[in-house]
Amino acid sequence: MKEKIFTIPVDDAFDSGCECPVCYMKRELENAAVEYTMGPSYMEDDIRAKTDELGFCEKHIKDVYNCENRLGFALVMKTHMDRVIADISKKAQEPVKGKKLFSKVQPNGISDYTKELNTKCFVCERIEDTFKRYIDTIIYLYKQDESFRKKYNECKGFCTQHYGILIEEASSKMSGQILNDFVEQTNRLYLENMKRVRDDVEWFINKFDHKYADEPWKNAKDSLTRAMIKTASVLPEEEKKKK
Repeated sequence: MKEKIFTIPVDDAFDSGCECPVCYMKRELENAAVEYTMGPSYMEDDIRAKTDELGFCEKHIKDVYNCENRLGFALVMKTHMDRVIADISKKAQEPVKGKKLFSKVQPNGISDYTKELNTKCFVCERIEDTFKRYIDTIIYLYKQDESFRKKYNECKGFCTQHYGILIEEASSKMSGQILNDFVEQTNRLYLENMKRVRDDVEWFINKFDHKYADEPWKNAKDSLTRAMIKTASVLPEEEKKKK
């Protein structure tokens, strides 16, 4: 199948050699969204209104800070904090209400507001729709493109989170033999490659035993960073630099 614009990021991810191509795609999206946040866009009123409303999750606020645009970061933080202060100040004026006898009494709306705020993030929201389209593209290419199907079946597997997402999405978008093939291959890829990395971690442990001191490291030296990808969908700095 001829490569199309919407398939390029997926093909690039599966060509990357990453322990989870889906993590690779997501990190590329995150990098672009973070750079966008701290680029000229932070001076645009509509973008600032969204960052004021949503703020950032724990992970992405660190990424935004690490862009080293200190003035931009300060402006975004200041106006977001203005928004939160204004919202909380308004809610703090509302009557205190208890639900039932002996139940905890909380200022009306404040708890719900803070819980909701802690689930929002400008970067997460910006990449969510595109990430879903990337997953759909993987399913589409597997069904339609034999060369991609071969590439998929030869990749290094997936992290646990994205393995589950692929199985779930395939079940709703495929049927019949192609679904059976996809699930079978995805199960195989996940388990074989999880065991491969597990074995590398085991050899890493063995190297701390004097009995194995003179043995080669094999593929164990970077096994801990690869285990982080497999188990927690975390691309360490070493993996990011490979891009």
